[in-house]
Amino acid sequence: MTLALIRGQLETAATQQGISADKWKIYRDACDARTVLGLRDRALAVLNALLTFYPETELSDDENLVVFPSNAQLTARANGIAGTTLRENLALLVDAGLIHRNDSPNGKRYARKGRDGTIETAYGFSLAPLLARAKELELLAQDVAEERRHLKILKERISLRRRDIRKLISAAMEEGASGDWGMVESHYIAAVGRLSKAKSREDLSGCAEELDLLQEEVVNLLELQLI
Repeated sequence: MTLALIRGQLETAATQQGISADKWKIYRDACDARTVLGLRDRALAVLNALLTFYPETELSDDENLVVFPSNAQLTARANGIAGTTLRENLALLVDAGLIHRNDSPNGKRYARKGRDGTIETAYGFSLAPLLARAKELELLAQDVAEERRHLKILKERISLRRRDIRKLISAAMEEGASGDWGMVESHYIAAVGRLSKAKSREDLSGCAEELDLLQEEVVNLLELQLI
């Protein structure tokens, strides 16, 4: 038990009453935001398995949101992952604040039903945090999608600059245009070489700006031939 987990449980308990959400929509948002949440694919497979044990499509705070599958059942529905791996990824989901442990006194997972057959008490994993964070996960997924879109545009810009600069330098060399084109080509090769080390959006932006300046320089040199 950590302070972060306690805070998460308190936030879940304070969730607005009368809300519901599609569990698979929440799951897809969690998948899209997995890098932000610090989750790997195996953890998402375990989360998927947990959701299959909740009978309804909609998660609702009016219903019991505790599922209580055994490790064997979870393993079977999570593509047969090993027991140790299962426990590790359950811990990751708890740490990420997507599920809570609702332990029984003896640590077993089970449900106690009333005379009418409805579940009165359940011990296992609570899906309530997913419902409480449904909107947050949706916004995180949108942010990730927007970042992915920006990266795609940035990479396209870099590809176009590389193509255009290479063509301009080759044309200048083939036609014997005046200027130190060997030096220009060296600058181009160095700029392209730095792309392999560019991992973040900021790094890629720096590379794109460098190629923009180099293309501008090449165009200026070629324009001087026409004066």
